[in-house]
Amino acid sequence: MSIDWMNPVAGFGVGMLVGITGVGGGSLMTPILVLLFGMAPAAAVGTDLWFAAITKLVGGTVHHSKGSVDWQVMRRLSLGSLPSAVLTLWWLHVSGAAQMKQGLIISMLGVVLLLTALAMLLKKQLHAVGQSLRSKAPDAFKHAQPIATVLAGVLLGFLVTLTSVGAGALGTVMLLYLYPFRMTPARLVGTDIVHAIPLTMVAGTGHLLMGNVNLGLLGQLLLGSIPGIILGSLIGSRASEKFLRGAISVVLVAVGVKLLMS
Repeated sequence: MSIDWMNPVAGFGVGMLVGITGVGGGSLMTPILVLLFGMAPAAAVGTDLWFAAITKLVGGTVHHSKGSVDWQVMRRLSLGSLPSAVLTLWWLHVSGAAQMKQGLIISMLGVVLLLTALAMLLKKQLHAVGQSLRSKAPDAFKHAQPIATVLAGVLLGFLVTLTSVGAGALGTVMLLYLYPFRMTPARLVGTDIVHAIPLTMVAGTGHLLMGNVNLGLLGQLLLGSIPGIILGSLIGSRASEKFLRGAISVVLVAVGVKLLMS
């Protein structure tokens, strides 16, 4: 298979965004695969899950070396997300949704992209709500944190397995709400990226077994994404993150509307 250099270029751009902001993986790559590369939705989801898994494995290593991963929070999320991913894969298999209901995946992808954009735009406001609740009722808030984090993981596991979207933007907003004082910007990105690694590997394995992964295209995307996420993880800054999140939100709204209208 000859290399189409647009694939590594697309991978590099998405990898950079993931490294800097922790978001932009599935929310950008899956629509790119569907709308620009003309892939079937199920194949785009499966390919993107492995793209995200390998890319974030590299980025997560960088964040771990910088000490910006909250392992307790990551374990709580995984306790909900991994079983949820397995159950979603089982449902896709027994219902035939992965092969037969491409319209369902397209519609869900459009909805999740709009939710992702909304979460990114309201990130600061939701963070403020979490800070207020944490300050007014600290004991009750801390008591609810573990189970609420597991439930957040359950939702992320379902959405990521079905659409490959959600682990980044939705995950970071949930974490900011649930841990409003504990999550520094660097720890937020690092924890979110590391949590996505086992989740996307589990979901990606299921899609691989169902034949929903284009390995040739995956390799070409990774040629760009691996150096992209290393660079993004090393140079990430709060100023660039704010600008990029706004730009990504605008793109996601446009792409989400297009998918829902298709």
